[in-house]
Amino acid sequence: MADKRDYYEVLGVSKTASADEIKSAYRKLAKKYHPDMHPGDKECEEKFKEANEAYEVLSDTEKRQRYDQFGHAAFDPSQSAGGGFGGFGGFGGFDGFDFGDVFSSFFGGGTRSGASRANMPEDGEDIGARVTVEFEEAALGCKKDVSFARVEGCPDCDGSGAKAGTKPETCSACGGRGYVTVQQQTMFGYSQTQRACQSCRGTGKVIKTPCENCNGKGRIRIKKKLAVNIPAGIDDGQRVVLRGQGSAGKNGGSNGDLIIEVRVNPHKIFTREGANLYCDIPISFTQAALGVELEIPLLEGKSTKFTIPEGTQTGTSFTIRGEGVVDLNSRRKQKGDLVFTVVVVTPTKLNGEQKKLLRSLGESLGEKEERGGFFSKLFK
Repeated sequence: MADKRDYYEVLGVSKTASADEIKSAYRKLAKKYHPDMHPGDKECEEKFKEANEAYEVLSDTEKRQRYDQFGHAAFDPSQSAGGGFGGFGGFGGFDGFDFGDVFSSFFGGGTRSGASRANMPEDGEDIGARVTVEFEEAALGCKKDVSFARVEGCPDCDGSGAKAGTKPETCSACGGRGYVTVQQQTMFGYSQTQRACQSCRGTGKVIKTPCENCNGKGRIRIKKKLAVNIPAGIDDGQRVVLRGQGSAGKNGGSNGDLIIEVRVNPHKIFTREGANLYCDIPISFTQAALGVELEIPLLEGKSTKFTIPEGTQTGTSFTIRGEGVVDLNSRRKQKGDLVFTVVVVTPTKLNGEQKKLLRSLGESLGEKEERGGFFSKLFK
């Protein structure tokens, strides 16, 4: 028990949190650490289990009351649920006795101990999927077909679980209530508790002729394909969330979400940082020295003219405003910039005449062919 974290701390809520606040906090954590979104990540898997365990207790009024009074010891089979009443565990017939039910009955009637939870609304699970797009598609936006599997109500039985032409019948054991009353003898006398009916598993209904398509579950997992709009400006690793496209909820609960992770293939020319695009533009020695008007490629497949000033050095960067990608974080969906860097290409395989011309140019600039050249002068 010493290793367990406080359940309120796990969900990040106060001890006075309402049921809605607890549910909202749990859903956020479940989405964040769901195993489908982090395959193979043991840490996320443990955090997901921890959140589930905390929610299982704090979402149940009776369990929450016991936890508030006794902490984790309330659910430790090696201890009595009453903490301070640990000595009762040695009495014959009391080992493993549910003291929560005893005190609840003794001071104000029986508890249902989860009896009606089977009929409570339950939200559907979120579904994870992945789609790969080209660099241009991510920058400009596109539509992609995404395949995934989700749980839906069985179409053959309309979600009832009963074979077509039949209906679930009211459970005779509990009269359709979903719970039964059990009388127990305790050290305080006789007490009554209400527990989930085992015949109908707390649903109040019995299916005598199950649907063959869903085996009486009322739900089946099916494969789906959906055309999804990938917004312009999305980056590698970002997600598109489609509300309500996940698995169906139970008993009127909300559907889960479809969470799509987008992977972007690299571009042969451009790289990206945020909303800005970057690329290298090769130019010749002559163009760098004399200046030149170049056609700079744009992502849309077009180009724009840009004047490189004379005397430009290799590694110099220039910016073309508004020719990047859409910034999804900006309200007006503004575009970033295109930043290109010129790289002066040194000519190779010169013929004799070309070499002679270059030597003449060097001499006219005051250059001399001496051992060490420029760097030898720096260290004299």
